[in-house]
Amino acid sequence: MKKEIKKGDEVVVIAGNARGTRAKVLQVQPEKSRVLVEGVNKRKNFEKKSEQNPSGGIVERENPIHISNVMLASRYDERKAAAK
Repeated sequence: MKKEIKKGDEVVVIAGNARGTRAKVLQVQPEKSRVLVEGVNKRKNFEKKSEQNPSGGIVERENPIHISNVMLASRYDERKAAAK
C-alpha cells in the first residue's frame, strides 16, 4: 500500500490529544505505519551520562504516531473549504 505522506510534508493531526495541530513530518516509518511529527506526542526520556551528553538527565522527544491520525495539510484545507 502506497503512503502519500513523505518526510518534510506539512500535516494536520486529526485524532488524539494534539488534534488540529499543524506541523512538519520529521520521519516516516512505513513498515510500522507510523510518522514522527514535529512537536506532537512528546515524551520524557531519561538518559544516562555519556560522551555526547555528559550531564545526562531528562530529555523531551517526539514519539511516532499512527499514520491514520494525520492528514496532508493541503487535503485538510480542501476538505474544510468544501464543507462550508
